[in-house]
Amino acid sequence: MKLPNKPKERFDWTLAFILLIFCLISLFAISSAQTTGQYKFSSGEFINFVPSQIQWYVVGCIIIAITMYLEPEQYKKAAWIIYGGGILLLAILHFLPGSLSLVAERNGAKSWFHIPGIGSIQPAEFMKTFFIIGLARMITEHHEKFSVKTLKTDFYLLIKIFAIMFVPFAFIMMQSDLGTGLVFIAITAALIIVSGITWRIIVPIFTGAATLGVTLLLLAVYAQKFLEDTFGFKPYQAARIYSWLDPYSYSSDEGMHLITSLNAIGSGEIFGKGYKGREVYVAESHTDFIFTSIGEDWGFVGASLVICMYFFLIYHLTKITLELKDPFSTYICAGIIAMITFHVFENIGMTIQLLPITGIPLPFISYGGSSLMGNMLAIGLVFSMKFHHRTYMFSSDEDNE
Repeated sequence: MKLPNKPKERFDWTLAFILLIFCLISLFAISSAQTTGQYKFSSGEFINFVPSQIQWYVVGCIIIAITMYLEPEQYKKAAWIIYGGGILLLAILHFLPGSLSLVAERNGAKSWFHIPGIGSIQPAEFMKTFFIIGLARMITEHHEKFSVKTLKTDFYLLIKIFAIMFVPFAFIMMQSDLGTGLVFIAITAALIIVSGITWRIIVPIFTGAATLGVTLLLLAVYAQKFLEDTFGFKPYQAARIYSWLDPYSYSSDEGMHLITSLNAIGSGEIFGKGYKGREVYVAESHTDFIFTSIGEDWGFVGASLVICMYFFLIYHLTKITLELKDPFSTYICAGIIAMITFHVFENIGMTIQLLPITGIPLPFISYGGSSLMGNMLAIGLVFSMKFHHRTYMFSSDEDNE
């Protein structure tokens, strides 16, 4: 079989085209979300987020080019340095005083670095990909060391997976960022499944986790006082559950955001009101609630097409993953698929009352430099795995001769 040798033949043009489509959707949606003129500085000057999003996309393309240049083996060698660097950033952010100009504190949470001339950067967005790289190396090395699988070795692998997840997850939760914490859980769950751990271990753990989740949900509804006294839950966290289950009973407070989101999407009906035809004001409609802008402008048809684009992206990433011969590359791609899938499901789900509201942006569409660069970094890894894939194909053919 003839394998592609030229760079243009090994470059994933389909994935690049998908990103271009998402870029155009993002720019149109952000532009339309600003039509009500609510985004202003204190001076009254209008903020146009579109040029900034274009700049972030350009930076993201540079990140992809740099990431794609390096081979998977290089990422494998530097995995612990990359993972440790991400942990260091989270630790610095946590221990630095919030009064410093370097730290951007919002709603009492220290989740951003403020870099003059650039803006606010959220390390947690990059830590997701760093975590995937570290986890992929650990799983790969475990299987290389324990070629014969037993219940004991699988349980040992599971302990190591949770140990690697614990540190970044703890820092994220100390930032009160439940949404990002759930992303780490989703990535971990996906890699546990594809790592080859026996179902005799996976089924009881996943069943226990599901039972715990349902129990906490019921306690948040019927025993809020118990959660506050025993586990230190905050009242606003329980209020999110109430407003999700019955937003109209909390229409003047926590439920208002969800109600306006439902009104905006519902008012778009089948074909929408057209570009910049927005009439319903939704807070953060250019960031976490960008899907409300899409639903109101382009209706059920437009929103469905956007969802189909995500299905196409995930299908293409899955296809790449199944073609890879290198276990490390496979685990990387599997983690990225889990990350993007969870983001899409949670973000769209929270705008239509399918899931509780969390601060999770819609990948490649929501406005935000950290989110977009973090996702472009992850996609850059996929480009790298696909671009350098021929190396593993040649080595596999030689081994079979």
